[in-house]
Amino acid sequence: MSDARNSILTKLRTTRDAHPLTPPASDFAPIEAKVWPPEERLPRIRRLMEAVHTEFIDAAEADWPAVLREFLAREGVESLLYAPETEAGKRLVEGWGTVSPSPPRGEGRGEGEASHDSPEGSAMYPPHPNPLPGGEREFEGMGEGPTLIPYDRPLEDLKPQLFESIEAGFTTTRGAIAETGSLILWPTAEEPRTLSLVPHIHIALLRADALYDTFLQAMREQRWADGMPTNALLVSGPSKTADIEQTLAYGVHGPKRLVVLVVHP
Repeated sequence: MSDARNSILTKLRTTRDAHPLTPPASDFAPIEAKVWPPEERLPRIRRLMEAVHTEFIDAAEADWPAVLREFLAREGVESLLYAPETEAGKRLVEGWGTVSPSPPRGEGRGEGEASHDSPEGSAMYPPHPNPLPGGEREFEGMGEGPTLIPYDRPLEDLKPQLFESIEAGFTTTRGAIAETGSLILWPTAEEPRTLSLVPHIHIALLRADALYDTFLQAMREQRWADGMPTNALLVSGPSKTADIEQTLAYGVHGPKRLVVLVVHP
């Protein structure tokens, strides 16, 4: 360290130590004053989010997978990416209806080509609309509805299908905020941000008993200070952007549609 640099730093430290500063106490009163009755939180969240083109569907705890399946079938959605290791992912598969694992797919087969020595392509195993190489298993209901595609392989292996044919992604949330009309997303290794970012439609599971007045309340009650997330997001609507001519476009930097599945106890 040069003498000049050392001299400057020494003077700064001396001045700092001679005049210590006490930071002002945190005042959360303005935020804590924002309170809504519990019965008004969901209507407010819904109103604010619908104003920016978010869609809502309601379901009960017992049948939300079936409700979601019917909704996606009506919308013509043929594939849904989900996280198989999460509790919600397991529940999704269990409640999807009659679910059948597709047979393993052989190495080196092109997409859409059924092996001659497998039952795929027969009446029991019709040709899969989104086949994957390498023997992975996808779940497909035997009735009408989209194919469930588990996010259970490296991103590089899933990229072609993810960016070309998977239409919707399913994730959980950590709740929603009444003040701003926002979902709280907490991506993890089991349920990465990819599921809510890349597919054209993001299906977000919101439990009606996980609603908060403010972000501060959510962080306190969920004890975020005990284990801060690597990445957390507040999402209020589908991706939208505008160019210099103020032409608004949806889906440029994320999903074109955000559908909130509200599960009531």
